[in-house]
Amino acid sequence: MSTISQRAYPAHAGAEERVDLLLIGHDAADVFLVEQMLAGSGLDARISVADGLDTAREKLTRRTQCIIFDLSAPDLERIEGLRQVLQLSGQAAVVVLTGIDDVHLGTRAVAAGAEDYLVKQQVDGPLLARAIRYSIERKRSEETERRLVEARMMGRENARLERGLLPVPLIDDPSLRHDTRYRPGRRRALLGGDFYDTVQTEGGAVHLMIGDVCGHGPDEAALGVQLRMAWRTLVLAGHGGEQLLGTLDTVLGHERRSEEIFTTLCMITIAPSGRTARMHLAGHPAPLLFRGDGEGGREVMALPEYAHGPALGLVPGAEWPTTEIDLGESWALMLYTDGLIEGRIGEGSARLGTDGLVRLARKARERGASGRALIDALVTDVEELNGGALTDDLAVLLLSRSHHLA
Repeated sequence: MSTISQRAYPAHAGAEERVDLLLIGHDAADVFLVEQMLAGSGLDARISVADGLDTAREKLTRRTQCIIFDLSAPDLERIEGLRQVLQLSGQAAVVVLTGIDDVHLGTRAVAAGAEDYLVKQQVDGPLLARAIRYSIERKRSEETERRLVEARMMGRENARLERGLLPVPLIDDPSLRHDTRYRPGRRRALLGGDFYDTVQTEGGAVHLMIGDVCGHGPDEAALGVQLRMAWRTLVLAGHGGEQLLGTLDTVLGHERRSEEIFTTLCMITIAPSGRTARMHLAGHPAPLLFRGDGEGGREVMALPEYAHGPALGLVPGAEWPTTEIDLGESWALMLYTDGLIEGRIGEGSARLGTDGLVRLARKARERGASGRALIDALVTDVEELNGGALTDDLAVLLLSRSHHLA
């Protein structure tokens, strides 16, 4: 015969929140004993009683915090019955009751997954209440730890995925040095809407690019990856200049989630001689050129931006004129996204801008900064002027020729 009952035992004023219990037991006397112990234990408990697993499945709810299971039920293989209880327990803790002659079953039950066990002939109300509280907290702790482990594993997988989406430069020329820094504006993200790449093609020409998808979310990050991969594919296929930008503009139009999404981009192709280059700007800030003369002196300047076209995704059939650049023998080119120059400079709304970045770069070079140290010094100086960390996505690419420069 199936027996189902539900009783609530209110605690004194100031007691903890009510605990929902499910008691699985076939022996009416043992059920009554447990109910009486809980009634005088001070535990604010609401008890549902079931005499078997089928009834227990009906009575178990999301509110159930603890299942008390009597291992002496004759209609079950004892440990197998416990395994079935554990399978249906969900978020509820499981406390096992054993007889005086079955203490060994208690340790086996805990090994199988129960939170605790008690011997019926050796338990009283306070001990039972304490075991229930302990088991519930242990279950919560285990669940929290499980979620933390899952979160860490997912975080590591996401980190590996996002790092895998960042480019590895394809450069064969040993005279060239490649340094980058990348930092998304989103908290806990490793990839933002900024993107960059560097490829050396057959014949010795070096192609470098940096871009910025407007916005800061995961959709923008995904679009940036698509555009970077499209750019690398087109470069390796022999495309360049306006034709390449026009194709990227088409790709952007098909892949963006909204017509309001646009992308700024700077693209430079360095001749095989390493002394000249051609630049295309699509609504993007002008790069910096670090150049040295025969006497070992150095100059820092922003490349001219009078010849530029609109950002990708804004004007159908747009044109992007070419700027010819004289690099000289020893040089470094620094491409960056606007996250580096839009920081504030002191009080008010004044922004650093390209001219301000040039001034900071000159001071950093005077201090002897080069390579990655030069990039880090500039980011540090910009953040000090801003009065705190930059909130926009940030990407910097520094390509240099000759060990005398960055």
